Amino acid sequence: MYALTSGLIVYNNIPKDSILFRLSEIIRRSEEGDSPEKLREETLVEIHRLLDLATSYGFDNNLWHNYLAYLIAVTETPFTLVSEKTGAHDGSVNIFAKHDLHIMKMLFDYDFSEFQKYIGSDCFDIIENFQAMEKEDRIYNKSVSEKVRELSSLIEKAKSDDEIFDIVTDFYRRYGVGKLGLNKAFRLSDDPARELLIPITNTSTVTLNDLVGYEAQKKALVENIEAFVAGRNANNVLLYGDAGTGKSTSVKAVLNQFYPDGLRMIEIYKHQFEYLSRIISMIKNRNYRFIIYMDDLSFEESELEYKYLKAVIEGGLEPKPDNVLILATSNRRNLVRESWKDRSDQDDEDIHRNDTVQEKLSLSARFGLRIGYFRPSPKEYLEIVRTLAKKYPDISLSDDELRIQANAWEMKHGGFSGRTAQQFVDYLAGTRFGKNN
Repeated sequence: MYALTSGLIVYNNIPKDSILFRLSEIIRRSEEGDSPEKLREETLVEIHRLLDLATSYGFDNNLWHNYLAYLIAVTETPFTLVSEKTGAHDGSVNIFAKHDLHIMKMLFDYDFSEFQKYIGSDCFDIIENFQAMEKEDRIYNKSVSEKVRELSSLIEKAKSDDEIFDIVTDFYRRYGVGKLGLNKAFRLSDDPARELLIPITNTSTVTLNDLVGYEAQKKALVENIEAFVAGRNANNVLLYGDAGTGKSTSVKAVLNQFYPDGLRMIEIYKHQFEYLSRIISMIKNRNYRFIIYMDDLSFEESELEYKYLKAVIEGGLEPKPDNVLILATSNRRNLVRESWKDRSDQDDEDIHRNDTVQEKLSLSARFGLRIGYFRPSPKEYLEIVRTLAKKYPDISLSDDELRIQANAWEMKHGGFSGRTAQQFVDYLAGTRFGKNN
């Protein structure tokens, strides 16, 4: 195995502390007669790491094959990044790529039997015929799992180096490479000095059809995102209005709708705006469309981060890349808190009062598309409740009973909104009002 891994060229930047390279070194030492007991202990450490990875990504059956396919899927090199944009392409690098993929197939088919006898463990027999416990989707990264297991299965069945090359380059073209290609959404790390973007492994499955009403708002948002993912001109978007009316739900829904078309989302909070330039530099040349998402965005008078955001959106020397769009939700249309003194002619402390007002309004103005989400009327609220309740056949209330209890719930739980309606229906579905409760 050591001779194989040391021969990698295109994929040579797989981390040297990876399971692959550590096992390769352990097997090399076994061939030189190192202590079987010591090597068994070190091997089991790597098996434990492999099991942890398998749990994170829902791998099953042949974990060794899944792991090697995972390395192929996440390793970013000039070859894989170009393949992400164009698929298979002409060039001398293909010779080296096929050489490496031939090695990977040999690693797929590697016979661990002699090594197992040497260390006195059948651990590789187990991981190559592994029956994983059934897990809920939210426990592992389903998006990456499905893609990697598909790649693993295709490589297992491949009959030639050219076939493997076509399989892998097509995979890159369809799904991308690395964490930016394989994941839907990201957040910023708590320690950006080490790794800035962290995949969000469990995202909501909500769709726009799940948001009752707000048809004009959804239409305007979808048309803008459609233009963006198609490479046409699109505006930065501000969804503003009353709490609980579906702004954040709309954002999650468009991510699910347009992810297959190459849309990715990065969630950032205002205290992290200092990293915006780093984020943009990381993503500006990738073959995806990125929404930088800012939920519940607003600024108090003392908070100055909004000035930095203004420059990033529009106004800095470096223009915002075409594959980046800013999307924010807020309860405030103007984002920056205004006070009555901003509008008073008697403010003696600010000589240029109008300039102060315009500076605060200019941030909102840099969102070319501003879509308002407002509280539903009592009639609309009841329609939302009825529509949501239909999804739960066990809710046994009549229309009159549903209306009476929905109105009573609204009076105690924050007024008319889609969120209030959803919370009421969740309450019904989980209590004695369900037929089976």
